[in-house]
Amino acid sequence: MRSIKLSSNYEMPVLGLGTWQLKGKSCKDAVKTAIKLGYTHIDTADAYDNHVDVGKGIKESKIERSKLFITTKVWTTELYHKDILKNTQRFLEELQIDYIDLLLIHWPNKAIQMEEPFRAFKELIESKKVRSIGISNFTISHIKEAKKISKVPISINQVEYHPYLNQEELLQYCKENNIVITAYSPLARGRILEDSTLKEIAKKYNKTISQVVLRWLIQKGLIVIPKASSESHIKENLEIFDFELKKEDMNKINSLDKNQRFVNPGFAEF
Repeated sequence: MRSIKLSSNYEMPVLGLGTWQLKGKSCKDAVKTAIKLGYTHIDTADAYDNHVDVGKGIKESKIERSKLFITTKVWTTELYHKDILKNTQRFLEELQIDYIDLLLIHWPNKAIQMEEPFRAFKELIESKKVRSIGISNFTISHIKEAKKISKVPISINQVEYHPYLNQEELLQYCKENNIVITAYSPLARGRILEDSTLKEIAKKYNKTISQVVLRWLIQKGLIVIPKASSESHIKENLEIFDFELKKEDMNKINSLDKNQRFVNPGFAEF
């Protein structure tokens, strides 16, 4: 599995298993299947309410903890210093692990001062309960504020990113500031699967549209975390390292941008 070196100096695999909406046995089995097939990066969040199931999947896979990269997120209303410290301990217990590779703020919250989460993050890194920290759904203005406050490197910004929401300005800003973008909903919740341009490119490379889009994102320097539960889809998403998109095809996909979001909760600020 290819990886990217983060500003924290830890390595993060470029492909992970997203677990949003996965719960119970289907979640546990998806995690086990992904690890069996070669995934070493699992993405979850407290808001997904599946930490226990993810933890069971990891434990039953019998993989060495050091070979896995686990990401989770603190919810937007739980960003006070004391809440993050308390909840992170719960995350560790639920996931049955002794450290979290990457802990993110799930969404910014203007009602809670940013000093609160970043002070907690610094303490969690110092106590070795967390290795890298980051943010999710942060705009450039949010990132500028966070950078002024955080005493530890902000490694990741996890955002919605796909051909219909090609956030080039945000990507460039993050690259200039040594922040890697992780793309969630990289397949636009299935909306891109009927796109005629993508169909044409997929046929050219003898790949699926999903594989082409994941490859496009990785070649742009992003990390991708597609959700999958069936073994066939988990395997399909893994088969993106044996081909490379040509420049003209990268540009064709870049041109599909519609600034179209599919994840927009009422409290979000974009």
